[in-house]
Amino acid sequence: MSRIILGIVIGLALGAAGTVILVKYPEVANFLRLPEADEEAPPEAQSEESFVQQDAKGQTVVKLDPNEQRLIGLKVAPLQAAQAPTEVRGFGRVLDPAPLAVLVAEGATAQAALRASTKEYERVKTLFEQNQNASAKAFETAEAAMNKDRVAVESVQLRLLAGWGKEIASRPDLQAFVASLAARQAALIRVDLPLGDQPKAPPVGGRVAPVGTPGNAMEAQVLGPAPTTDPQTQTEGYLLFAKTTSLAPGAALVAHLASPGPARSGVIVPREAVLRHEGGTFVYLQRDAVFQRQAVTLERPVGNGWFSPVEANSHSPLQPQEKVVVVGAQQLLSEELKGQGGEEE
Repeated sequence: MSRIILGIVIGLALGAAGTVILVKYPEVANFLRLPEADEEAPPEAQSEESFVQQDAKGQTVVKLDPNEQRLIGLKVAPLQAAQAPTEVRGFGRVLDPAPLAVLVAEGATAQAALRASTKEYERVKTLFEQNQNASAKAFETAEAAMNKDRVAVESVQLRLLAGWGKEIASRPDLQAFVASLAARQAALIRVDLPLGDQPKAPPVGGRVAPVGTPGNAMEAQVLGPAPTTDPQTQTEGYLLFAKTTSLAPGAALVAHLASPGPARSGVIVPREAVLRHEGGTFVYLQRDAVFQRQAVTLERPVGNGWFSPVEANSHSPLQPQEKVVVVGAQQLLSEELKGQGGEEE
């Protein structure tokens, strides 16, 4: 019993002594104090620094110093000035060349028959005029055969003119033209423009692209006006010719016909600079260490880029010599979305 009392007395003495030491020497208390389990770490240790900021106009930008730009391999290129004709948008389809091929073959047969009957007529006529074994009946028969063949040739020409237009019917290389269509080495296209959008003067050029893939646009030659009105839309159209192996008869197309007149100004946006996000097209413009995402209109392919129009007297940020990111744009988009708390699609 005495030992228990002695232990309690010693413990109280040690506790009192420790309390005196901690009160008199607080640095010892600070040294011995253990960190609390729920104590928060400094903010700098909890999250990484964000490069996404808001500029003076409240627009989101990504700011990277030159060293950070080098680390991600960022490269920029200036926008080049360009010009393009004024265009009217319409819809087209690839025509089946089979009816045209049948008509041209019929015309070739009629031409061959006409040459033979004409030669026979000349032979009989000479004999008849020289009173050499050629009766008047033989002469008349030869003349009738030649006239019949001439009518057949004229009939084919009229049907070509009515069904396919003067520009096709009068082609000196018509057989080679049709052969290229039949072999799918080229395509004959009819383009119809919306009512009220007819150009004041005949178009001087065109380009077509399959519906849904405007990036696959190709140049097409305007042959002339279509000889008939579309029975469904009641619109007047144009016939175009494109040297391509990728368009099958019946394919639906989006077309742009160039009108004569002053050209429009714009810039060429490099293909490598274009980003697609949430259904839109964008580029990143550089101004010193700041990079801003900018929506862009890609109107037509030009060389290794796209023509983007710049309207006169506009404040469009896409001006010649403005610098756009051509390498590293995807990283900038990822950084911007991360800074906004979103995810890249």
